[in-house]
Amino acid sequence: MAAHPGARDSADMRLRRGARATTTSPHPATDTTPLLLTGAKIVLPTGTADDATLAIDGTRITTQAAPDARRIDLTGHWVVPGFVDLHNHGGGGASFTSGTTEEVLAGIRTHRLHGTTTLVASTVTGDLDGLARRAGQLAELAEQGDIAGIHFEGPFISPCRKGAHSEALLRDPDPAEVRKLLDAARGHARMVTLATELPGGLDSVRLLAEHGVIAAVGHTDATYEQTVAAIDAGATVATHLFNAMPPIGHRAPGPITALLEDERVTVELINDGVHLHPAALRLAFHHAGPSRVAFITDAMDAAGFGDGRYHLGPLEVEVRDGVARLVEGDSIAGSTLTLDRAFKRAVTVDGLPVGDAVAALSANPARLLGLADRVGSLEPGKDADLVVLDSAFDVVGVMRRGVWVVDPQPR
Repeated sequence: MAAHPGARDSADMRLRRGARATTTSPHPATDTTPLLLTGAKIVLPTGTADDATLAIDGTRITTQAAPDARRIDLTGHWVVPGFVDLHNHGGGGASFTSGTTEEVLAGIRTHRLHGTTTLVASTVTGDLDGLARRAGQLAELAEQGDIAGIHFEGPFISPCRKGAHSEALLRDPDPAEVRKLLDAARGHARMVTLATELPGGLDSVRLLAEHGVIAAVGHTDATYEQTVAAIDAGATVATHLFNAMPPIGHRAPGPITALLEDERVTVELINDGVHLHPAALRLAFHHAGPSRVAFITDAMDAAGFGDGRYHLGPLEVEVRDGVARLVEGDSIAGSTLTLDRAFKRAVTVDGLPVGDAVAALSANPARLLGLADRVGSLEPGKDADLVVLDSAFDVVGVMRRGVWVVDPQPR
């Protein structure tokens, strides 16, 4: 939903060093002139290469530059893989749960301007028929290549840990109803968040695993033992770890402990300085390791847009100083985060090595989505999806499939 007039703080205004968006359309121009990026620190799967070159031809990274390649000097900059967001509800004033197709595309574009070249659109709790209709709309965008799939967060979650979800619309995870949403998504459902301790929870996890859809434990009141059972049944992701689940107790270790200690699980973290204390982030990295952490935004409409009043599903949200909270109840209601900010905070505030931050933003979520053969790292044959950062780790360039979304050297 739109914010109050004058609330806009557009993503374009935040671009640094004169970098500019190449188009106002979510479908950028198709100029795929061969390129040779030179002089930058390039983060590769094997480590960071200083004063390196990256060759791009058409939509792909190549091993050798074409003879007519345009050279772009990026000395003093970083080049990292395009960011992959597993969990995103909207941005640019648009909701992925309720916006028109044009609004959803505008929200996708907002996140692209901030480096997210691969995005899974997340819904929030609603009535089942409405979610099925929304899945059909989002499936069309997946078929067009605008999004990488659909994440259903709710309605199969615990009323005890509902967060910014309407309690009146919550329901137990009946496998038949879960299957209805999968069918409506036409093969584009990527993840479903469940409170797996509820009746039907484990059977729903098994159903999702059988269909190649990620079962994520979240908005849960599960015990340690119940969470272990969910992981054994096939759950592989922790939805925004620490948030909307019981805290760790020394006699009741709860879901957080089970999710951190099992190497089959990847944990989502919202690194915005609001959802997590830095010590909690360090705890997660220490126990899960850099290969099992995925930074997400959990963004809602206000991301890249500004303070004001919005809706998250049927619930009213007020965003003040960049923090989104329910008008009634004051629960945190998603975030206004973009992944470039999560990256910069990880490196400059949390002290993570750049390679670990890149893994959490690109390689790990790409692997989870089954897209690691195309995105998530800068390797020959993969999509030319990349982000150019200056020495302060601010975005100055974004490329998606060989086309500049934000050109670091506008001509």
